[in-house]
Amino acid sequence: MKKQIKVNAHLHTPYSFSAFESIPQALDMALNEDVKVVGINDFYSTDGYAEWDAECRRRKLFPLFNIEFISLQQDDQRNGVKVNDPNNPGRTYLSGKGLAYPTVLSGKCAGQLEDVRRESNRQVKAMCAKLNELIGSHFSLDIDKIERELTKGNIRERHLAKALRIEAYLHFNEDEAAIRAFFEDIFGGRALKSPVEDFAGVENEIRGNLLKAGGAAFVAEEPKAFLPLDDVQQIILAAGGIPTYPFLADDAKGEFTDFERDLALAAKTLKERGIVSAEFITTRNSLQVLERYAGYLWDEGFVVTFGSEHNTPAMEPVELFARGGVALSARLLEIGYKGACIVAAHQELFKEGKGYVDSNGVADIARRKDYVDYGDKVIKTVI
Repeated sequence: MKKQIKVNAHLHTPYSFSAFESIPQALDMALNEDVKVVGINDFYSTDGYAEWDAECRRRKLFPLFNIEFISLQQDDQRNGVKVNDPNNPGRTYLSGKGLAYPTVLSGKCAGQLEDVRRESNRQVKAMCAKLNELIGSHFSLDIDKIERELTKGNIRERHLAKALRIEAYLHFNEDEAAIRAFFEDIFGGRALKSPVEDFAGVENEIRGNLLKAGGAAFVAEEPKAFLPLDDVQQIILAAGGIPTYPFLADDAKGEFTDFERDLALAAKTLKERGIVSAEFITTRNSLQVLERYAGYLWDEGFVVTFGSEHNTPAMEPVELFARGGVALSARLLEIGYKGACIVAAHQELFKEGKGYVDSNGVADIARRKDYVDYGDKVIKTVI
């Protein structure tokens, strides 16, 4: 049987927040794990595209150019409907796949994207100020230093957690007892559960105890931090991309969000909203649910792609697995590669003024196989 080309179509980089220290590190891992098609997928940013493209070409990897947003559907928020954020009704993540490179976004849409980035940074800076009030008797965090040394311009709450962990370890000279006493104090009496050498675990506890809703340094986002879903779709289309819905699917308890529980209804609703592309972060889901959800969506005419995200401090393989390190089935590998082929074809054909979706978001579903075949040729020319 012919060996399937491996794909990871959703990877965050240091241009937002990432487990990777650099783009070359991410792509070296992909190369070592024989993953040949790789998609950058940062929050609110296309800034990493030039480096991603150059480093991919150097390694004969095929680059996909993507982006991610958090939008808000106010009706769902009012009705308490959880979409693909398990904690916040109405909040809806949306990716754009296969954006134009070099970038073409301009005018109103470019301004909206910049406004969202600015508001996101403002919120994190406000949380940094609250953190400094909390830890002021020990040391303080320098937001300009964090932005300069830990980010590529987009500051996220995970950067604050990382900076606090680094500064605490330095301040207490790596003394475990002192570090644990410090965190127990600022956590309001809750002991640190992670080993101090588990940096990812410690940073996740900092985020969960201090920076999420209810935490001592939490600052709620202003409504202007979230664009309506329709506006996000228009930005993605204006940037040359394919609006793509990221499914959470089943969690570790086998539960689903309100929106995703009825797969047929979710697919119908997405189509009505002009979204005919979906993706999964495979390590979140059981193999059985991935096969059922991805298979159904593919058969319904959706483009389906898979990724690992790497949007936490924890380092995982770039090669994709289902929850628990279970290998993806041949069916899933085929669907994921065909989805990547369509995105690759779209990227290439957009340069000629056409693509899998047009400027109004209408997808050429009837010719989906033609895009798969063309994208396969485009990918193989590079790799």
